[in-house]
Amino acid sequence: MFERDILKKMRQWADSPYRKPLILRGARQVGKTTVVNQFGTEFDNYLSVNLEKREVRLLFEKTDNVKQLVSMLFLYCNVSQQPGRTLIFLDEVQASPKAVALLRYFYEDTPDLYVIAAGSLLETMLDKHVSLPVGRVEYMALYPCSFLEFLCATGDNRYIEWIISAQLPEAFHQQMMQRFNTYALIGGMPEVVAHYAIRQDVVALSGVYNQLLTAYRNDVEKYAGNNTQAAVIRYILEEGWAFAGQAITLGGFASSSYKARETGEAFRTLEKALLLELVYPTVGTVMPATSDLKKSPKLIWFDSGLVNYAAGIQKEYLLSNDLSDVWRGMAAEQIVAQELKALSNEIGQKRRFWVRAKRGSSSEVDFVYIYDETVIPIEVKSGHNAHLKSLHQFMEDAPHDIAVRIWSGNYSIDNVSTLNGKHFRLINLPFYMISALPKMIMTLLANDK
Repeated sequence: MFERDILKKMRQWADSPYRKPLILRGARQVGKTTVVNQFGTEFDNYLSVNLEKREVRLLFEKTDNVKQLVSMLFLYCNVSQQPGRTLIFLDEVQASPKAVALLRYFYEDTPDLYVIAAGSLLETMLDKHVSLPVGRVEYMALYPCSFLEFLCATGDNRYIEWIISAQLPEAFHQQMMQRFNTYALIGGMPEVVAHYAIRQDVVALSGVYNQLLTAYRNDVEKYAGNNTQAAVIRYILEEGWAFAGQAITLGGFASSSYKARETGEAFRTLEKALLLELVYPTVGTVMPATSDLKKSPKLIWFDSGLVNYAAGIQKEYLLSNDLSDVWRGMAAEQIVAQELKALSNEIGQKRRFWVRAKRGSSSEVDFVYIYDETVIPIEVKSGHNAHLKSLHQFMEDAPHDIAVRIWSGNYSIDNVSTLNGKHFRLINLPFYMISALPKMIMTLLANDK
């Protein structure tokens, strides 16, 4: 099994003297259990329990004394305690409100223990009967595999350092674009990536996609608070994939008869489950670049492979010469949003796109990326620099001189001028180099000081 990038962050968490119990968030099947099991091999003692099992839940009901509980867990797992570091993994923790509540006592009474909790449906349960111990836990998010993780899984990790350092020779450009297009087509779900790494056969992945989609649909009742919400969620999980990367209206979504309030609640529930994200616009070119929740959001699902399969657009990848042309450009926006999200394992970071505040203006920039309080515009398209009209308008108002174009062309940095004569630097970033974006911006900003 290939190693996920989040393991580096988990090691940093373990080394911190200010460590708190870690809640690992993520949608079902993104690899939370696998990652923690891999991490567990680095400890002298590793206990993994699943709170969906009744006998495990009963152990947590028996006592509030976490030291006593730990002894019972060693006995239950039939593990002899060895000297050294102990990691305890509480999987599907949302099944036991008592286990969630006890996380604060792990922090207060046993700071020498390393505790990780995970639960795919935890976020959807918070408004019901689960209460998190605020200030006594910390969070980390796991998303589908990034492109660099895909390269690692498929044995192409030799390219990773070149990509991150923006030093990949141009001779490898087409080769990397082909690999990225494959990644965009199949997505980053770990099971899908693992199957593809072995067989290199996209058609053979159909069964895996079906199983994943069925699992999410079967979870509807767990997500939903009532029958109406369950019906709306079920509808979104059936019809919503075809709207990936598009601006949507909540009322009457996908030609339904559901009202905006009903659809909005369903979307927010699926956001909590980390299955999708509603990306709202901002008019700001400086911080705080707040989202305008009154305007229509773009719908971004958590995985492009599931989108392509469920929406029936896999063949378009084979018929298009440029990723920006697939599905009228929506496929490109979906995968770029997915890659931007994978840049950080922090919780609560929202993507945004930019619209001009001027009345009657149709100017729109696909995404903005916040780096050290600097709002960086990102366009996802090919074409001549002069055709980036909305990007030019953003840069007219921006207090800095850095913009980004993500495309299928080679990496370069162009010196560009707006119609009013403002000079700025345009980073032309191939799709496969999105992971290098933070380092590039950091370097440019550092050189400016």
